[in-house]
Amino acid sequence: MLHAIGALLMFQLAGEVITQLLGLPVPGPVVGMALLFAAMAVLPAFADRLRDAAGALLQHLSLLFVPAGVGVMLHARRVADEWVPIVAALALGTVITLAVTALAIKLCARLLPPQDGGGAA
Repeated sequence: MLHAIGALLMFQLAGEVITQLLGLPVPGPVVGMALLFAAMAVLPAFADRLRDAAGALLQHLSLLFVPAGVGVMLHARRVADEWVPIVAALALGTVITLAVTALAIKLCARLLPPQDGGGAA
């Protein structure tokens, strides 16, 4: 599992290096995730080797929110001063996400052939 976590961290590092060298306006971890996705698409066995490590990280996902919570507490005064735009951005972002998701599902339903119900009866 240590090799798998090392591989995940290497993809994140590669993304950081690429964004710094090319001056991309995209966060490094996003580029690293795209590289990881490409590697798993090309090498399905690689995805199988990462499965256990990814599952272990996901079991402890709540710990990854601690730094964000600390950041909010650190800037609590600013959040209190600017709560209206924050709430507006959250609400608008949620509505846009729901709309785009609904449109994507509708488009996929049109493009994909109908499936047999096939469930257990």
